[in-house]
Amino acid sequence: MQHVKLFFLALSFYTRLPAPKNQDYSQLPQASIYLPLVGWVVGGLTGLGFYLANLLWAQTTSVILALMAGIFLTGAFHEDGFADACDGFGGGYDKQRVLDIMKDSQIGVYGALGLVLLMSLKISLLSTLPAPSVPLILLAGHSLSRFLPQLLMRQYDYSRSYNSKISSAFYKPTSQDLLFAGMTALFPLLLLPIHCSLAIPALLLVNWQLGRYFYRHIGGYTGDCLGASQQVGETVFYLTVNALWTFT
Repeated sequence: MQHVKLFFLALSFYTRLPAPKNQDYSQLPQASIYLPLVGWVVGGLTGLGFYLANLLWAQTTSVILALMAGIFLTGAFHEDGFADACDGFGGGYDKQRVLDIMKDSQIGVYGALGLVLLMSLKISLLSTLPAPSVPLILLAGHSLSRFLPQLLMRQYDYSRSYNSKISSAFYKPTSQDLLFAGMTALFPLLLLPIHCSLAIPALLLVNWQLGRYFYRHIGGYTGDCLGASQQVGETVFYLTVNALWTFT
């Protein structure tokens, strides 16, 4: 029963989907291990949106509508973190300046350009993959990418010394937590051709380099860094799967 409560807590915080009221947000750190499972829900609904749209419209149009559905489901939660990280690391000249910029609610040039390029890349990649496989690729991409921030949380410390909008950023997942989250994240990959599993090393490598970059500039990570990790990981998955599909 406790596991069900934690899952719905994660679902209510990281998406706009209906969930039981009166959630105990003091348990949000423990609920973070259910992020890949939240990815199942968001990726599944996004994939369903693509499938239904593709019955009526061209693949590119269907991809755009599916991505719009994903943004609506999450309230652009991770996209907002990615944009803030682009602004912070693009415009900041020292740790405090980077943190101050990321805290600013207004989007800057770096954030706007980052989002435009990121979404354009997703549309381009998903539009050139076989249409029947796109729903499953979306499912796997959303699930796997939500495991990557937990690796950063495990390896590095939180950079801010005060509360932020991401209270789960103060949590260090245990080895058992990571094992559960990792197995949950990998499961949708079993629904895809075996060569798609070759995307995993690319995801881990890029996320590792991203973590090192964050550590070098701000000594750890923030909630926005975790959002950037998810968005970059999702895009790298599509990028790698697209390349694998081309050459296999």
